[in-house]
Amino acid sequence: MKIISFNVNGIRAIMQKSFVEDMKKVDADIICLQETKATVEQVKEVAKAVDGYHVFANEAERKGYSGTAILTKHVPISVTYYIGKQEHDNEGRITCAEFEAYFLITVYVPNSGSELARLGYRQTWDKEFLDYLKNLEKTKPVIVCGDFNVAHKAIDLARPKENFNKAAGFMQEEIDGMDAFSSNGLVDTFRAKNGDEIKYSWWSYRAGARGKNIGWRIDYFLVSESLLPKVKDAFILNEVMGSDHCPVGITLQ
Repeated sequence: MKIISFNVNGIRAIMQKSFVEDMKKVDADIICLQETKATVEQVKEVAKAVDGYHVFANEAERKGYSGTAILTKHVPISVTYYIGKQEHDNEGRITCAEFEAYFLITVYVPNSGSELARLGYRQTWDKEFLDYLKNLEKTKPVIVCGDFNVAHKAIDLARPKENFNKAAGFMQEEIDGMDAFSSNGLVDTFRAKNGDEIKYSWWSYRAGARGKNIGWRIDYFLVSESLLPKVKDAFILNEVMGSDHCPVGITLQ
């Protein structure tokens, strides 16, 4: 079972690039998307080009903003789109598919913003999203993947000293949010499987950052501790283009 997560930065835009061909090469059982920037119907319409998948999508009330989706070859037991907090649930930030052995959640975590205007909101989100995940865990384990908009450790970005407590994505408050996930039994699969390997999943469009590999690892697969023995591999697909992010993924045995 191969599952990938990809912040596509606009599904209609990336479909005009090599997305369909790239997804055929990756050949994942499940594709989790963030920042679709489209309505549910628009996502379903354009995703028809990726053959063989059932499509489930969530949209923000604000047009062209946020949005998540799951494309799956395996029909889920159920799909939900809310964490149960209205202030969060109008931005289309999660899609949750229930399968026999686990819940799979794709998430687009709020960005604190260039002026850190949403840092306080982001802290509220982190706490309430963790509560949501732990509530799901009462029923069965969880796999949560997506753009968490934070580099957890200094190893997870190319220029930690320049960015710590100065830039969204590497503020102590955001790092504390990720610490809370890990201290509550949600394991970062890439670190669990790859140790201190340096690899990034997002690059600024400015100053040729991707070509120079001046990047950040802000896209994750977290799993309940009970699922970790079933994670055979965790990987980052730097070679897949089309967005300012690249796909990340896991293989389950």
